[in-house]
Amino acid sequence: MSAMRINPCRSRAWRRRLAMTMVAGLGSLVLAGPAHAHARISPPVSLTNELQLYSLAVPTEKDNVTTTKIVLTVPAGFGIDSFVPPPPGWHQVVQQTGSGNSAAVTKVTWSGGRTPTGEDSLFQFVAQPASSQTYTFGVQQTYSDGSIVNWSGPESSDAPAPTIEARSSLGSGSGVSALTIVALVIGLLGLGVGALALISRGGEGARPLV
Repeated sequence: MSAMRINPCRSRAWRRRLAMTMVAGLGSLVLAGPAHAHARISPPVSLTNELQLYSLAVPTEKDNVTTTKIVLTVPAGFGIDSFVPPPPGWHQVVQQTGSGNSAAVTKVTWSGGRTPTGEDSLFQFVAQPASSQTYTFGVQQTYSDGSIVNWSGPESSDAPAPTIEARSSLGSGSGVSALTIVALVIGLLGLGVGALALISRGGEGARPLV
């Protein structure tokens, strides 16, 4: 597995592209997921072939231990473009196939942090789904006592796998609720604030693929 490196030229291009995407209104969703004690990826509904900001939240449910490691398995067709730097104390390692513009992230490991009981381990990345479908992610959570939780089951299980639904549009014929559309607008505004912060920080913001 290889750690991500920053390519300054691509970093600048990414920030310009993201800013243009927001101005055009073709951005992303940052929907706050419901407060369930499950591993989840937000937004749960997003647009195909558009760069969007996603958040992975994994709860520490066990008492008197901390979460020390999270491994995310990325489904085929879900292209991660770049990463928001992880929280302090966490180290990020990325496994990918290919290189440069052909790189495809297959697995991400965050380790070294300590998330206490009742709190979420939160990681963010910019990605775009390639087609209209439901994407299912695998998440493996390791606790400080060595126990492991695999978030890979069906929705009705105690450890359901996180999923998102990608759609080609959110028009009136897509069956999307008014609440989802409102959340899309709110999410677009939220990403706008975040992208402007990245642009102002220069090369210290998101970490694009090489």
